[in-house]
Formats: sequence, C-alpha cells, structure tokens
Amino acid sequence: MENNNRCGWAKGEKDILYHDTEWGVPSHDDGYIFEMLILEGFQAGLSWNTILQKRENFRKAFDDFDYKKIAEYDENKLNELLQNEGIIRNRLKIYSAVTNAIAFMKVQKEFGSFSDYIWNFTDNKRIINNWKTLSEVPATSELSDKISKDLKKRGFKFVGSTIIYSFLQAIGIIDDHLVSCPYKNK
Repeated sequence: MENNNRCGWAKGEKDILYHDTEWGVPSHDDGYIFEMLILEGFQAGLSWNTILQKRENFRKAFDDFDYKKIAEYDENKLNELLQNEGIIRNRLKIYSAVTNAIAFMKVQKEFGSFSDYIWNFTDNKRIINNWKTLSEVPATSELSDKISKDLKKRGFKFVGSTIIYSFLQAIGIIDDHLVSCPYKNK
C-alpha cells in the first residue's frame, strides 16, 4: 500500500484503504450514501481517522446503517447506543441518525432515490478539481452551501456546509484527489 504520491491526508492503514478504494469514487447506492451521510455527521469536530477506526463498531451498532431500521429506533435503542463505547457517544449525533433516516426516506419517496436527489444538484456530473496541494482543497463550496441549506430545510441534522463538502467527496460527486495522486479521476 506504499505510494508516495497518494494524497497526504491518507497516512494510516484504514485511511489508505479508504482513500484508495472509496474516497472520490462515484456512488449511486442509497445504502452507502446514507452510511457516509451519518458517518460524516459523526465526524464533525473529530478526525476522519477516528471515524474509520470505529466504522465497524458503527456498522454493528447502527444495524449496518439500515435507514429503515434506524428510523424506528426507540428510546431503549438510543440509550443502548449512548452506552456503546465502540462509537462516538454524542447524544445529538446519535439522535440525529434517527431524524436523518426519516428525512432520507422522505427524500427517496419524493425523488425515487436519495441518489437521484443528491446527484441532481450537479446534473449527474462529477466535479473534478485539480488541486496541487492539500492546502488548496476547500472546506466548503457554493454547492455544499446550497445542498446543506436544502437538507436543513428538509429536516436533516448535522449537515452543515463543511460536513456536506466532505460527504460529496466521500460519495464521489467531488473528486479532490490531488493532481499527483494515482487515484485521481478513478
């Protein structure tokens, strides 16, 4: 897994695997898209590496990110999650997973799929940026501002512009691999 031209943020084993196989790769799978939306929300204020280290624990705790199940979580399940040391035990973030699952399904009902909804913001086209250094990569954009605003209007939580920019990178709408990275435009 050694590659000196890889984007500089990918340093640890899980970072590298995620960078090389998922980050910036276009996804139209609603299950994966929901997982990334929830994980990006949990990442707020933390490092992505922290989330990757706990990702399998999150999958177990949140029923493999099955949004239909999460939408029906009751107080007992939420209290169980708050006691789970394998995940981020932030009450607002845990409760937002339920809120977001419900809102996610409303979007699916309205647009046919969440993928259709989210990709419609770019007319189903990817945004491939050509950054030379990590310091050039922005934390937000006009697109993430617009999507964040729309998601908030639809009842989603933990969907600020910075979170949404990272989410768009995660699901491949935005490709921010550096120009020197061999995984650019994959």
